[in-house]
Amino acid sequence: MPRTLRHHVPRRLKATLLASAASAACVCLLAASAPPAPLGVGDRLFPYLGNPGYDVSAYDLSFAYSGDNGKPLQAVTTIDARTTRTLDSVNLDFTHGTVDSVEVDGEPAAFAFADEDLVITPRRPLPEHSRTRITVRHTSNPVPQKGRDGGWVQTADGLAMANQADVAHLVFPCNDHPSDKAMFTIHVTAPEGYTAVANGLPVQAARSRAGTTWTYRTQHPMATELTQVSIGRSAVLHRPGPHGLPVRDVVPAQDRAALEPWLAKTPDQIAWLEGKIGDYPFETYGVLVASAKTGFELETQTLSLFEKDLFTDAAYPKWYVESVMVHELSHQWFGDSVSPRSWSDVWLNEGHATWYEALYAEEKANRPMEARMKAAYGASDGWRAAGGPPARPKAPKAGEKISIFRPNIYDGAALVLYALRQEIGKPAFERLERSWVRDHEDGTATTADFERLASQIAGRDLSAFFQAWLYGEKTPPMPGHPDWKQQPPLKSVKTKK
Repeated sequence: MPRTLRHHVPRRLKATLLASAASAACVCLLAASAPPAPLGVGDRLFPYLGNPGYDVSAYDLSFAYSGDNGKPLQAVTTIDARTTRTLDSVNLDFTHGTVDSVEVDGEPAAFAFADEDLVITPRRPLPEHSRTRITVRHTSNPVPQKGRDGGWVQTADGLAMANQADVAHLVFPCNDHPSDKAMFTIHVTAPEGYTAVANGLPVQAARSRAGTTWTYRTQHPMATELTQVSIGRSAVLHRPGPHGLPVRDVVPAQDRAALEPWLAKTPDQIAWLEGKIGDYPFETYGVLVASAKTGFELETQTLSLFEKDLFTDAAYPKWYVESVMVHELSHQWFGDSVSPRSWSDVWLNEGHATWYEALYAEEKANRPMEARMKAAYGASDGWRAAGGPPARPKAPKAGEKISIFRPNIYDGAALVLYALRQEIGKPAFERLERSWVRDHEDGTATTADFERLASQIAGRDLSAFFQAWLYGEKTPPMPGHPDWKQQPPLKSVKTKK
């Protein structure tokens, strides 16, 4: 996710039972015989996230924005999916909105809520290996749930999204787990004076009495947590990237001149990363600058979200701002193109993004990687005790699901990559990095997949190395640096909120 600058907070809401007037009787009969229940795909950290029995191929999302970012948006979510077993009912992750109606393959369907699941019962069971289309007409509430961050982010002039790790379903019904990636088409209608931008490339902008409807479409599959929609009084700036890649940035219109020196750095940053790990994996890239307080930056696919303060607060050194930009850009390869199969694999996202952030700072700003890794080594045992080892993070705190994003999966995971480079040598490590993003492009992958590929490229079994570094309670000795020691924890300091 984010390169965290501050701390965050999340949530949980008690579920309610909702049904349209037309299907209320049917829902009551269903509840009497078999009460709807929340399901999940068995993620160790988020047991009720995602749903079994189907694979989503495409989402079509429509949002109508009134011009007031405190009022619910009218929305329609259409999901094309393929069943993997016979289904009498279908669970979608959804909460923090009302549902007006549901159709399955063009026919009205009964529905009810069970905790944060929308449970849909079609008129007839859906056969195994069949294709189905589910259409949900609903509202999408941009006002944050009490005690819960994420979903829509209210900005000074509109809205943006921050859906990591488990809050896309606060915005739209979905199979909200990174293991089920899909194609997206996103339509946003907003009044005159507003501009809407979303993941992917623009398809059309159609004017009507209601305002303008912008349509965007991805050319690569995407996890729900990476969805982005920006609605605001925005300027959209275009510039060429490497080999003709379209780069577009979205910024508050009044800030375009002040932000331009930062935005102009993106093409060279893309070229730098391509030199390390291969071609940029998507159809476009850009920076979305929001006038909002999120406490983090976020790698939403093709359009990374940044707080405006990162670029305007003089307290942040130039080298630091640029390295954070590279952190989020790195995620387009690590986390977006190659997504984690489960949330326990998130170290692969954040460790790699932190690695390239630090490598960029070393090469461009003379901030030695070795010094940063030595400091991380000294703190590593404390991070493991507090948050678990990198590949087995502790479960999030109650009401704070975003708390899985702890130091052990940032610098602690980058430390694992440093140890691996020390263990197998720089040439093999660089081959591993390129092979990883090439072999798993547009897919999902696990920690075990990374271990197997590393062993294959190194030409020897690295399972003992990975077991110790990824799962051990204590940090192993650093290859090549026997003098590196654990350090006593520093006294806590006040963190900028």
